[in-house]
Amino acid sequence: MKKIIKMSLITSLVVSSLYAANNTKTQVLDKRFDTAGAMFAYTEFELSGEPMVEGLGLDLDTLDPYAINQPTKFDYTAGIEGYEYSEEAMYALNYQSKMGPHLVNGLLNEKRGGTMESLAKRFIELAKVTGNSPEIIPLNMHPTALPYISGMPEFGQEIDMTVVNNDEIVVVKKGKEIKVNTAVPAYLRDYKTLSWSEDGMEKIFNPAAIGAALLKDIMWAQDFLGGMHVIESDEEVKATSSTMDSDGIHALGVSAKDGINGVILTELAWESILNMQEKFGFDGKKLGVSFDPNYNASNPIWFAHKVKVNEGQKNETKAINSLEVTEGYSSLRDTWQVLWPISEFYAYSDQRVSNENQNPSFLSAFDGEPFKSAPKENTDEDRKNNIKADDAFSVASNISNLMFENISKLHYDEKAGTLVDRFDGKKGTTVTVFDAAYSIEALRIFQRAIDALPVGYGSADGAKSLETEQGKRALALIKTQADFLIKNVKDKNGLYFTSYDLKTGEKTGSDVGTQFAVVRGLTAAFLATQDKKYREEARKLFVSIEKNMFDKKIGTYVDASKEYTPYSIGATSGGLRDVITHLKNEGKEKEPLLELKNLTERFTNWFQIVINGNALNEGAQLSEWLLDSGEYETADMKTSNNDGDNVPPINKAGGKYGTAMTMAAKVKLSNTK
Repeated sequence: MKKIIKMSLITSLVVSSLYAANNTKTQVLDKRFDTAGAMFAYTEFELSGEPMVEGLGLDLDTLDPYAINQPTKFDYTAGIEGYEYSEEAMYALNYQSKMGPHLVNGLLNEKRGGTMESLAKRFIELAKVTGNSPEIIPLNMHPTALPYISGMPEFGQEIDMTVVNNDEIVVVKKGKEIKVNTAVPAYLRDYKTLSWSEDGMEKIFNPAAIGAALLKDIMWAQDFLGGMHVIESDEEVKATSSTMDSDGIHALGVSAKDGINGVILTELAWESILNMQEKFGFDGKKLGVSFDPNYNASNPIWFAHKVKVNEGQKNETKAINSLEVTEGYSSLRDTWQVLWPISEFYAYSDQRVSNENQNPSFLSAFDGEPFKSAPKENTDEDRKNNIKADDAFSVASNISNLMFENISKLHYDEKAGTLVDRFDGKKGTTVTVFDAAYSIEALRIFQRAIDALPVGYGSADGAKSLETEQGKRALALIKTQADFLIKNVKDKNGLYFTSYDLKTGEKTGSDVGTQFAVVRGLTAAFLATQDKKYREEARKLFVSIEKNMFDKKIGTYVDASKEYTPYSIGATSGGLRDVITHLKNEGKEKEPLLELKNLTERFTNWFQIVINGNALNEGAQLSEWLLDSGEYETADMKTSNNDGDNVPPINKAGGKYGTAMTMAAKVKLSNTK
């Protein structure tokens, strides 16, 4: 009898939370695009997409964007919606927005001639090595060399809705197959009319924004170029050697389409880090200060928080005329948001002879064609003889060293045992817990990269470690920072404070984003050190989040503000993923809140409420691209929200001409009953 009552109680709680979710309004308070926050969140969406559901045992071949909520709503929400939002937002920024200087006016193209013709020749080469004809590349792309800090993602002109083709698709809703005649609008192939309004662009370079965009590019590039394909059949195959792409049968990329995106994203990533190396070193006085692999922070050089861009025109498109530092300090958020992606890039482009774990497909990409190989000094076993160079691996190596030395010295208060927010010649005293916690994850990825362990989707996998000196220091810092958080910023209710001042001892705030950031940080500490106390602390924290921040009327997690920003969205997605993947009950563990069924329901409801919303034009996701996310245009082009997820296509998402498939800067949740 007790068992029946218990089950009935659990069922009633689930039903009541679903009812509450249906009566929650998610209002967009600010639709601006925050590059750093949004691209960080979209990386967490990517990792909470196919990698998570596949890790739980799902056959990815069963996912179909037109089979709505199949095989389960959780699988579809994570594996289709979140995953595709992540990919498409990257293209909106990189290929369409014009929110930054054009690649034609970048450093790489300058070395090849500096003209549209030289860039076109390069793109033809990139198409060739991926088994494509150049015609696969969308028309009127604006490959963005470096993204600005923020902008208004509304289009600056009427988008081209000319129907260029019709298609028939099979949509599955509630188990029923429906044949639908669809229209294919011109903008899917020609990006000329998809640039964003110039009025809303904040033309500033910020390290966190550049780093967040870089992280998206590198995570997807590793996914796209993680294998090869048979040119004739487009069948994906595992690379057995780094020369396999020169046999005339195989080409780079897990498919032709993925391959071309993978190499373009890598080109953009290479361009951005080369700019960071050559133009953005700052010593507190001068911009463009040189640094090399011997850097150890004894004479500090960092990336200034804000650099104003005086934009010009060259090759009839956007270029940098000049740069001016407006906020010169180093921030911890900027630092970890560069350390994480630069470590991913280091691992992805790693050509060290001592790395026995490298994917042959990656070695093939960086063997000189299409990407320049590193000099022998930078790939041998002696790190002391490393030299400054301009190939992707050498630049990634140089910057990753700079970022690690800075986070471990400029931002580390040795006496307190924690990372602090600010360095401007001297260390600050404020600890923002969100950034201290995410720094643990960034340090974990750095340690894995420098020690030749898998990163990307395989960042929890084991392998033979090189056990480098910097890797050992990173592990020690991970442990110290995690211990500090547990000892000093944990409240009596089990939640963590938002901010801690080392000078005054004042502890303030308790927001949703911080809690899930700490879940991420403690889980990262567990994965890096295998010390189970961090896993247990993370499990306890999740239970405290459930007890203190799950609002039954809203149907998901909220703090006093009931607001979400891209940073809190990203942390919640990543935190819930860590709970589902690493913290759920195992063996004899019996905490009801940590049962997988509860966790997947929580993730699904959270995503549907906060990201998609309960009505059209509610929710943080402002619009979606057609096709891969399940959205489509009917033949008459009169209907909207055809996949029923409340996220409209770009032409019906508000603004004078529509809105790009990006994330709002702030939403607020409220119960309507």
